[in-house]
Amino acid sequence: MVLALEEPDDGVSLVVTGSKDHYIKVFEVPENPVGVLMPKCTLEPPHYDGIQSLVMTGDLLFSGSRDTCIKKWDLSEQSLKQSLNSAHGNWICALALAPSGNTLVSGCRAGIMKLWNIDSCATIAEIKAHSSPINAIATNSTSIFTASNDREIRFWRMKSDFDSSEGIDIDDKVVGNSLARWHEDREEDEKV
Repeated sequence: MVLALEEPDDGVSLVVTGSKDHYIKVFEVPENPVGVLMPKCTLEPPHYDGIQSLVMTGDLLFSGSRDTCIKKWDLSEQSLKQSLNSAHGNWICALALAPSGNTLVSGCRAGIMKLWNIDSCATIAEIKAHSSPINAIATNSTSIFTASNDREIRFWRMKSDFDSSEGIDIDDKVVGNSLARWHEDREEDEKV
């Protein structure tokens, strides 16, 4: 089971769950909950396989699944806005928002990291980030961090805060003490 949590200003938190049963359920959690909470809604249509990752921003929810699909949901309308079928060639294991907040980052079992414009869901960039599945993606104000079964954590720094309509501007990835530079028009890393 995976979880996403959004705490709006009105005192009612949203908890979203996704699981192996292919469904996403949305719960409203009041400030002082008592007893068992029933879901506010179950989002339809479900994924075709287990849900591996969720990420929320405002009323938008993105879900990633073993069915290789990323779905974009509008929680205020409780509706599916877009389905990126075959977003990756393998299970989608991790989702996060890039530091700019307008870019979705996804990672899959094949070690591929992709960046997507959250409005249009167009692919911005793709890179072979790891030699094994990407299990987790996290971000802070300047970097994207990926963790993989290859026993490495990689750090991806932005040259600057980019506008996804202008393309991706990922500069460096740091692995241990080595520094490698990746350019969007190259398939292989160039050691610096």
